[in-house]
Amino acid sequence: MDTTNVDTAELAKFDEMASRWWDPNGECGPLHAINPLRLEYIDERADLAGKRAVDVGCGGGLLAEAMALRGAEVVGMDMGEAAIKVARLHRHESGVEVDYRHTAAEDLAAEEPEGFDVVACMEMLEHVPHPESVIAACARMVKPGGRVFFSTINRNPKSYLFAILGAEYLLKMLPRGTHDYQRFITPAELDGWARSAGLVAEDFTGLTYNPLSRQYHLGRDIGVNYMATYRRDE
Repeated sequence: MDTTNVDTAELAKFDEMASRWWDPNGECGPLHAINPLRLEYIDERADLAGKRAVDVGCGGGLLAEAMALRGAEVVGMDMGEAAIKVARLHRHESGVEVDYRHTAAEDLAAEEPEGFDVVACMEMLEHVPHPESVIAACARMVKPGGRVFFSTINRNPKSYLFAILGAEYLLKMLPRGTHDYQRFITPAELDGWARSAGLVAEDFTGLTYNPLSRQYHLGRDIGVNYMATYRRDE
């Protein structure tokens, strides 16, 4: 297994919370809250039914199972051993069929080049030392004409205020230390890496949180959290 693009401290952090991945009231509560939005964003642009999809950095399987329920044949992959174990356990409980693999994105790209119609890499890029390597792997995995979806966090004073001070310290939506501001990724950086990997941008959409209503919304503001759609030309 390729471990050159792994932060062992990050893996340990997420493995420690793996057993609580499916608890909507636990540390992963924000993921539960945004999962329907992520799913709709992907399905509207890729029409998941009948497609072969991969969830890169799937964690405990929230998005992977949701895509499978939309009719996709799904592979979920993660470098976190505990997370994959939890995902496989939940698969048995839910009956939703997902092929979970404990592997690296770079390894899966080597094993299955052009193997997927849809590649999703959500809330993962900001947790690895070399996000450009993961982006290149995602580009290798997708079939010509297929779609690649990324979501991550912008890097600017506003994102530091909202994603770290607000979410981790004031609102306590996430455990302190969940994110490292220096690893946040600007849309320009993401786009540069994606274009270098042969992907063409189709959309950038922001994901915002309203602390009064305690709800997330999609919109034009990409100042903090954002999602992006890319196409691999045929």
